[in-house]
Amino acid sequence: MSLPFDGAISTFYDTAAPPEVKEAIRNATRNRILDQSYPYDEKMPRKSYERDIALLHIELVKLQHWVKETGARVCIIFEGRDAAGKGGTIKRFRENLNPRIARVVALAKPTEREQGEWYFQRYIRQLPGAGEITLFDRSWYNRGVVEQVFDFCTPDQRQTFFRQVPDFEKLLIDEGIYLTKFWLNVGQAEQLNRFLKRERDPLKQWKLSWIDVEGLNRWDAYTDAIRETLERSHTRAAPWSIVRSDDKRRARLAAIRHVLGSIDYAGRDDAAIGSCDRQICGGPEIWNA
Repeated sequence: MSLPFDGAISTFYDTAAPPEVKEAIRNATRNRILDQSYPYDEKMPRKSYERDIALLHIELVKLQHWVKETGARVCIIFEGRDAAGKGGTIKRFRENLNPRIARVVALAKPTEREQGEWYFQRYIRQLPGAGEITLFDRSWYNRGVVEQVFDFCTPDQRQTFFRQVPDFEKLLIDEGIYLTKFWLNVGQAEQLNRFLKRERDPLKQWKLSWIDVEGLNRWDAYTDAIRETLERSHTRAAPWSIVRSDDKRRARLAAIRHVLGSIDYAGRDDAAIGSCDRQICGGPEIWNA
């Protein structure tokens, strides 16, 4: 079986991965968490996860009904390193929702015309209207991290972004939009392990891109860009919620609970939502490079 990018991910594992990363992957067992700094040793049991997420899905349907009836606007952005679980978390948010109400936005590379617009302009066109929930699979924070790491923007463009983004997000909130910003964080060993599995799975190879491959060699550059982005865009009006996603099940539950707990929608059942695990979902203080 041919591997995408001529097996570049396997080659990185064999020749360039840090020794501690290779050892963690080599010694991995099925349910073991690879990152030693993660607050749990093993992944959440499937039965417990399925029980909890079933209750949360009912609450999400209630939230959707309230959004439609009241004309509320909900905007949730999902950022994170590649393979951090953004797509899977979004999928669990939308699993039982009406796609006409809960819409995913995953913008491609900007067109020539969009490159000549105000940076935020193409994102503004995708914001939720009355009675809508918009989930951004990556967002305007591309400029803070990916564009910095790969030199897709100039230093001046990035500094302008950091000057403008707090006011931009405050305008959204002042307008009445419920804005949630998630940063999904994954350890280096877990990220590489997920890439290796994608590389070998014909049904998941499409998820890989040259950015993923090139990014393996730029872990530290990503770390620096992430740290600066969190420091400069975590505000009282629009704070970051960090989700530690080495365990996808715990990450999905924590993200959904955070959103449900932050909106006072009709019929909210706090017992069904449960408490959000603050070791998994919290402020930038739990971010672990």
